[in-house]
Amino acid sequence: MTNDAYQDASPPELLPAATLDGFLREIEPRAFRFAELGLRHREDALDAVQDAMIKMLTYREHPASEWSPLFWSILRNRITDMQRRSLFRLRWLLPGSTDKDGEPVDWADDSPDPSRSHDSREAWSKISAALRNLPTRQREAFTLRVLEELDVADTAKVMGCSEGSVKTHLSRAREALQKQLEDFR
Repeated sequence: MTNDAYQDASPPELLPAATLDGFLREIEPRAFRFAELGLRHREDALDAVQDAMIKMLTYREHPASEWSPLFWSILRNRITDMQRRSLFRLRWLLPGSTDKDGEPVDWADDSPDPSRSHDSREAWSKISAALRNLPTRQREAFTLRVLEELDVADTAKVMGCSEGSVKTHLSRAREALQKQLEDFR
C-alpha cells in the first residue's frame, strides 16, 4: 500500500468496529437487554446472546455492513427457539420477574448516586414492563427500530416481514407504549 492510499483512508473513529470481536463487544449489552425482554429470564437471555455470538463467528468473512442485521436475525431466531422450548417445559408457570430458581431478578446498579439509580431502575422497570406487555412483533419492531436504530429494510430482514409490516408494528407499538407510560411522564 502506498502512502497516498493511507491518506485516503477514513479516520478510524468514523469506521464501524474493525473486527467481529469489536462488533460483538459493542453490541453485547443491547443484545442482552433485547433477549431479556423477550425471554424474561436473565440466564436464558445470557445463553441466547452467547449462542448468537458463537453463531456469528461463522460469518466472520461477511462484510461488516451485514453484521448488524445478521446478528439481530440470529439472536431473534434463538430467542424464538428458547421461547418454544420453555413453553414445552411449562416454565410459563413461574412469575415473569423471577429467574429459573424462582428468585427475584437482581436489578442492582452499582452507580454512585442512589437516588439516580433508583429513578433509573424505576424507569427501566416501567419501560420494560410496558415493552413486555406489547405483542412480540410490536416489541421486536420497536426495539430494533428505536432502540437499535436499524433502518426499516434491515428491521424487515431481521423480522422476516415486509417493510410495511415493520412500519405498522412500530406505529402500533408506539401508540400502545404512549398509553401505558402516560402516567409516568
